[in-house]
Amino acid sequence: MHVVLVEPQIPQNTGSIGRLCAGHDVCLHLIKPLGFELSDKYLKRAGLDYWPHIDLTVHETLAQALEQLPGPAWFFSARATRHHWDVTYGPDDVLVFGREADGLPEVMKARYADRLVKVPHNDNIRSLNLASTVAVVVYEALRQQRV
Repeated sequence: MHVVLVEPQIPQNTGSIGRLCAGHDVCLHLIKPLGFELSDKYLKRAGLDYWPHIDLTVHETLAQALEQLPGPAWFFSARATRHHWDVTYGPDDVLVFGREADGLPEVMKARYADRLVKVPHNDNIRSLNLASTVAVVVYEALRQQRV
């Protein structure tokens, strides 16, 4: 399985997601530009000493990443209509998440509308934290595969 973060901005989120990926042999892909340096102390602190166990790839563009990854890809947005539990996930799936501040670009959501998925929440919030959302989706995918 592959987790793709499109232009992540908050090092603590990426560090937490990296730790999750290390704990489940999930590949982590970061799409430039990044809102931090990979040497950022907050990134390292959130990932603790697990960074050597993270299968990390940094890509120049999402198109480049999607070309190289086995797929299929699922795109996550708080504005989608399909729920994450209504998707059947496989071991090679690519889980794509947008930036913390504004999610996936509108053009991307339009292009992949048939593969747009959300983790539901009530109207009290605009969206869930990125690291929380990734964890919910990864664990649902692992649950389905009984890994």
